[in-house]
Formats: sequence, structure tokens, C-alpha cells
Amino acid sequence: MFDQRFKIQTAFDDQNDGFDDFEQAIPLMSEEEERELTEAEIPDNLPILPLKNTVLFPGVVVPITVGRDRSLSLVKEAYENDKIIGVVAQKDESIENPTKDDLYKFGTVAQILKLIKMPDGSKSIVIQGKSIFEVQNFTEDSPYFKASVEPFKQDMDIAGVELDASIRSIKETASKIVNLSPNIPSEASIAINNISSPSFLLNFISSNLQVSLANKQELLEIRKFSERLDKVMGYLNKELQVLNLSEEIRTKVKSDIDDQQRDFYLRQQMKAIQEALGEDSEQQDVVKLRERLAKKKGLPEEAKKTAEKELQRLEMTPNSSPNYGIIHGYIEWILDLPWGETSEDKLDLKRARKILDEDHYGLEKVKKRIIEYLAVLKLKKDMKAPILCFYGPPGVGKTSLGKSIARSLNREFERFSLGGIHDEAEIRGHRRTYIGALPGRILRAMKKAEKANPVMMLDEIDKVGSDFRGDPTSALLEVLDPEQNNSFIDNYLELDYDLSKVMFIATANSLDTIPAPLRDRMEIINISGYTLEEKVEIARKYLIPKQIEENGLTKKQIKISKAALERIVDQYTRESGVRNLERQVGSVCRNIAARIAGDEIEKMSVGVNDIQDILGKRKFFSDVAERTTVPGVSTGLAWTQYGGDILFIEASVSKGTGKLHITGQLGDVMKESAMLAISYLRARYEELGIPEEAFKYWDLHIHVPQGAVPKDGPSAGISLMSAIASIFTQRKVKGTLAMTGEITLRGLVLPVGGIKEKVLAAKRAGIEKVLLPQKNEKDVSEIEEEVIGDLQIEYLDRMEPLLDIVLEKDPVQDPKIFFHVPENQKDGKSNSIDDSDARKEIAVMD
Repeated sequence: MFDQRFKIQTAFDDQNDGFDDFEQAIPLMSEEEERELTEAEIPDNLPILPLKNTVLFPGVVVPITVGRDRSLSLVKEAYENDKIIGVVAQKDESIENPTKDDLYKFGTVAQILKLIKMPDGSKSIVIQGKSIFEVQNFTEDSPYFKASVEPFKQDMDIAGVELDASIRSIKETASKIVNLSPNIPSEASIAINNISSPSFLLNFISSNLQVSLANKQELLEIRKFSERLDKVMGYLNKELQVLNLSEEIRTKVKSDIDDQQRDFYLRQQMKAIQEALGEDSEQQDVVKLRERLAKKKGLPEEAKKTAEKELQRLEMTPNSSPNYGIIHGYIEWILDLPWGETSEDKLDLKRARKILDEDHYGLEKVKKRIIEYLAVLKLKKDMKAPILCFYGPPGVGKTSLGKSIARSLNREFERFSLGGIHDEAEIRGHRRTYIGALPGRILRAMKKAEKANPVMMLDEIDKVGSDFRGDPTSALLEVLDPEQNNSFIDNYLELDYDLSKVMFIATANSLDTIPAPLRDRMEIINISGYTLEEKVEIARKYLIPKQIEENGLTKKQIKISKAALERIVDQYTRESGVRNLERQVGSVCRNIAARIAGDEIEKMSVGVNDIQDILGKRKFFSDVAERTTVPGVSTGLAWTQYGGDILFIEASVSKGTGKLHITGQLGDVMKESAMLAISYLRARYEELGIPEEAFKYWDLHIHVPQGAVPKDGPSAGISLMSAIASIFTQRKVKGTLAMTGEITLRGLVLPVGGIKEKVLAAKRAGIEKVLLPQKNEKDVSEIEEEVIGDLQIEYLDRMEPLLDIVLEKDPVQDPKIFFHVPENQKDGKSNSIDDSDARKEIAVMD
């Protein structure tokens, strides 16, 4: 902060040396003394002394070395008379002989307190500022400057509490700066706090600020006290911030040096102690690693050579070096990984089947594939492990199935989720050049398994992302390729590692987001949703015993009837899996536990009539029959990544000009299916009994409910066709019938996907009959008969018989009467809005 540093600053008018040793205490003047000083009369014609590098403030005492001839003449004459002079700062201190234009217009009246003659002929004076003046004009410039001046009175515009608070704040800040600055003696803080005059305090601090001459001159010229106070406070706060930062840097550097010195000292002491005991910790580490390397079984020759080479580097590296930990960690990773150490497979097919049946109900396709693998492995010992991908809606047991497979094979089980991974290094690892580098998740899982043939589950493989850091799915191509993964190279290890004995099992909810090359490397096994009967059995065998145990009950305390379970499945859940069913069963168990804990009951058998009391009103209803009570509504079947679902398609007409309106957030493919259906009906309107006026003078509006959900896909073709035909013929669609299939202009019905999920959705919704494309008959043959039950399935290969199957025989109203338009209205304009360019967001429907 301070230039003065508790010594009175030397202001030089000729040179910048020669007066450093002059010291004088800060004059502590009262407000009365200051008033007498500042209100003294100013001569009309004032001698002016130019100063090179100082702005003098009222009340402040400074020593000045005078060397210029005109300045010597001025000082001599003034000292012999009234000792009053005017002090004005130069604008540019480099000018040796300034003119009147080189001087500021504002200066300070000063009194010469002391005159000292120096050996070199120059003179040193001590002056004290009295009051501020403004130069009106210079009257003389020889032998020295004289000027006509007017007093510049400063305005004390604050008083009372505000003044006291401001002065206290400025004193505290100045004291902090004094304490933080190593070059300012602590006595300066005491002196500042003893200054009672607010004006003098501000003048003294202004005089000693470490700011430019121009900034100090600006402070001198400010008339209002409050404005000058704010300006000075701003400079002080800035200086305080600089000093605080300097102190932080100084403390941090000192702390770092102290820590290094301490560590070095302790290491030297430890080394001396170990030498005295005949021990060497560094050598012990190397010896232990060599012993582990010698005992390690199955280590390939390349890995062994690399480990030996790194051990030699470790011997030559001091343990205080950062490289010591990197090399040590790398060798440990080589020794921790299982190289050829496998667990023995139990090839008992009956035992494996029993374990799979114990843990999961149904899922015959998966169980059959695992038994086939075990059978071939029993006959051919060196068979490569299969790479499977379980694909299906959430909650059907894909992840838990992996644990059962590992248990049935007597192998270790490791699982990690790929959902949300963006960095390729998560799979391949980071190079050792990076601080904190690690192998990828594959090798980390292998280390954790401690065997070279675990069952490794790659969960949520369809949710892998990619960005500027790389594409993890590209790294998985090598991991999941049986022809390549026997020499997988991790970026951290940089050695060939054999993954061919690992049984990889991936899980996914959707195949669309998995890149085709990666999908091609996996054997896809579709795990469809469960039927009502399967869910009841799963709840009875697995979910109820699990929830009884988790809620502190016993089997004797609670029983849930089969009819009650069916009620829960039918009216309180609507899902492909059983997660929500487990939650509802848990709610029932907690309700019974609360009653038993409250001594209300000792045990309870839950029946159908108890479900509503425990779980509340039913949450799901089958509204198929209600929806289709009017013409223009058909029931379609949709596939989503969460399983199958039913889809209502509504059509209505209004007088217009034959426009088509489509709403419900449908994608382009679904809109095109609607146009195909209309074109087909227009081409055959006479044989279908549809009046020609229906297409000319009536607007058609097609809507698919649940408008917040994007929908797309071709499988709604025959559903759209049925709804449009229903509204044009005024014949209702049969309420217990649902359908799916793609249509063409030629009248063909093409096959679609997701048949099992759609059939299950129809069963859940209470549908009695389903219409499917003829070529999907092969898909139905793969569905278990008990799943289909009494559901009727009819197949179509063309659209001609469709309307007779799905529509009621008699119309609600004669379409000729319904669509009749009087002649005088046929030229009218429609006010309907064409919505054919509705939002084009896409969701998978088929």
C-alpha cells in the first residue's frame, strides 16, 4: 500500500536519490489544528515549485531535494521570508525544465519546515501541505514560476454515523495492508489508528498509495469528501486483494517446500534404519514380485518377458520417483490377472437343467440353448464359448438369468452395465502415460473373477453411446468376436489376452440401437413377456417367498390365493415383465406385516375380496368393448421396447372438401399407411357400398390416442383400413377383435414383427380374436399353446375378406343417407385445417 512506509517520502525535483535516511514521525494533528492550517491566508502571487514525482496533500509532511537553479532561488527567497510556497506536480517527470503547460492546474500551498544544505550544492527541504489551490494564470516564469491562485475548498458532504463508519472501515483496511506487507513496520498501523481528523487521514493515505502520479493528482482535485473516500477505498481494497493473493502463494510455496523437505528427511531416516537392520524395502518389493512371477501359472512367454523387463526397471527406479508406483502397479496387474486359470465346468446336464428351472419359470428357448452348449462341451472339450444376447422387454429376468447360467456351469459370474458409456477407454483401458490409468472394464472384471472362464454379462448393450472420445461399440467388436478375442489387447496392458473361454451374455431391450456388425457377432435370443398364467406361477414360486423373507414374515403367517394373484396381475399391473407385480406383492406383504406387528391379527389368507382393501381401487381396465361401440374405431396391436400393447385408431368425418387430417403424433410410415387405405377404398367404393360424396364433400380425420407418445411403423395398416372403412360404411368394428399387418396398394397383407408380444397384449386386454398376416403363421407356431389358450387367430394374405371379418353386418345408419349432401351445398368451401404435415417424430410401433 504505502510508499511512505512510515518514513516521510522523499520527493525529488531534480534527482531520485540522496534523501533516503531522513525520518520524521507522522504529524498527528487534531481537527482544530488542521482547520487553522488549511484556512490560513494564501498570498495573491504565489511562488510555484514544480515537483517531478510527488503530489503533496494538505497536512502531509514530505522531504524534497532541490537541485534545479530556479528551484534553488525560489527556496532561498521563500525561506528568508514567510516560508510559504505553492507545490504543483509535473505531468511528465522526465522533463527537466518544465514550462507552465507541463504543470497541473491544481496544487498545494506548502510551508517550509526545515532547510538542509547538502555537500553537492543542492538543498533539501521538509515541507508540509496546508491547503489546495487552483492556478488562475502564471504571472512570472523567471527567475522562478509565480502564479495567481484561488483557494479550492473541499466539500465535507458526510457526517455523523456514516462518516464514523467510513473512517473506521478505511482504518481497518489500511491496518490489514500494513500487517500483510513485509516492508511496512507494524508501528504504521498504530499511527494510522491514532489519526483523529478524517480529512488528514484521507490525505495521508492518499499520499502514500501505490498508484500512479496521475491517479494521486485526480484524488487531489476531487471536491466532495465522500467521492474521494470511495476512490481511496477502492484503491485500498485492490491492494489488499493483491497482498492476500501474494500471501497465499507465499504460504503454498513454503508449505510445498516444507513437505518435500520433511518427506526427504523421513525417507533418509527410514533408509538409515533399514540399512542398520540389514533390510531394504525397495528390494523387498522386487523380491516379492519375483516370487509371485515364478509361482504364476499359465503366464504366456510374452507376458513373462514383459514382467521381467519391468522388474529390472523397478530395481533401478528409486521409490521416491513417480515412475516407481506406475511400474509397480503395472507388474501387479500382470500377476493379478488369471492367465489360463479356469474353474472346472460341471457337465451334468440334469443338474444344470434343475438349477435353471429352480431360478426361472418358463424361458424354454434359453434353457434349451444352455443345455445344448453343455452337451457339446461334454463331447468336445475345447469348444469356444457362445456369445449370447438376451433381447426383450424390461423385467422378464434377462440379468438374473445370467447368474443362473453361471451357477449351472459352476463358473464365476461378473456383470457390468454398459448403459451410458461414451468412452472407448472404458472397454480397452487407458494408456499408461496418463496419471491414474487403469485397464478397461473387461480386464477389471477378469481380475475380480480370478478365473479365465467366467460368465460375463454385458448389461444394457443397446444403451451404449459414442462421442468425441470414441465409440465403445467398435471396441466391443473385438471382444465379442470368437475369431479375434483370443488375442484381445488392452491399451493399459499392451499384451495379448485370451477371452475365448469367457461366456459373454449381453442384454438389450431393443436391437435397433445396436450397430449391425456388433449384432451379427451375437446369437440373439428373444425373451418375450409373460402370460397371466406364467406371472401367477412366477409370483407363487419366486416373488411371494422373496417378499415374505424381506418383510420379516413366515410362510405360516401369510397365504395369497391363486385367484388373488390373478386379480393383482389383471387389475393392478400392465407390463411384460414382473417388476411391478413384485412391488404389488410386496405391498400386500407389508400390509399384513403391519397388522401382525400391531397385534391386530396373527396370520392372514389373502383372497380376491381382500385385494381392493389392501391395494386400493383397480388401476387398469379393459376398454376395448367400450371404445368400439361406434363406427370408425378399430383395435390394433403395437410393439414397443417394453413389450406389446393395444392401439386404438379413431376415424371421424365432417363436411368439407375431401381433405385428410391426421393427429396423434404419427410418423411418416403410419401416415402413408392411412393414405394407402383411403386409395384402396376409393378404388372399390361401389362394391363396398360407399357413396362417392363421402370422398368429395366430407373431410376425414384420423386420430390415434395417447398423442404425447410418438408412433410409427407399417403394422397398423389393416387397423387403419378397418377404421376408415367402418366410418365410410357406418358399420361398427367388432369389439373383441384386434389386428396387425402391413397393407399394399395391390391389396396384399404383408408380415410384421413382434408377434408374440402382440398376442400377449391381446390376451391381457381381453381380446377374443386376432387377425394376423398369413406369413406370420410361422411366428405363431413358436408360441406355446398354453400361452395362446382360447385366443382365436385368423390369417389373411389379401385385404378383400378383411372388412367382412372385422365389421358388423348391419350399418348403424345407411351411408347414402349419412353422406348425402344437398345440391345447393356442394360448392361450399371447407373450413377444416389440413394437418398432413403434422409433427414427424418417430417411435417404433412395429
